[in-house]
Amino acid sequence: VQLVESGGGLVQPGGSLRLSCAASGFSTRWFFISWYRQAPGKERELVARISSGGATNYADSVKGRVTISRDNANNTVYLQMNSLKPDDTAVYYCKSNVTPWGQGTQVTVSS
Repeated sequence: VQLVESGGGLVQPGGSLRLSCAASGFSTRWFFISWYRQAPGKERELVARISSGGATNYADSVKGRVTISRDNANNTVYLQMNSLKPDDTAVYYCKSNVTPWGQGTQVTVSS
C-alpha cells in the first residue's frame, strides 16, 4: 500500500499548482488523507486533511488559498493551491495512517 505525490514544480508568487496523491493497494475512500509539507530547516507540518466523509481541515497559514479534495473513482486526493507565496516553498507529502511516508513532491515559489 502506498501513496505517490506528484504535481509540484516551480511557480511564481501568486501562481497556482494542483498536487495529486495517487493511492495503490488500498482505497482512499475509507481513510483520512492528509497533506503535509516540510521546508528546509523546518519541521514537517500539516497543511490540510480530508476525512472519509469529505470533511476538511486546513492550517491557518493556507486557509482561503488551498483546497483539498478527493476523487474516489480515481483513488486520488488533490491539493489545489492558489495565490502561492515564497513561504509555501517546501516538499509536500500526502499520508494516511496505513501508508509510509513517500518521496514527496517539491514546490518552489520564486520569481
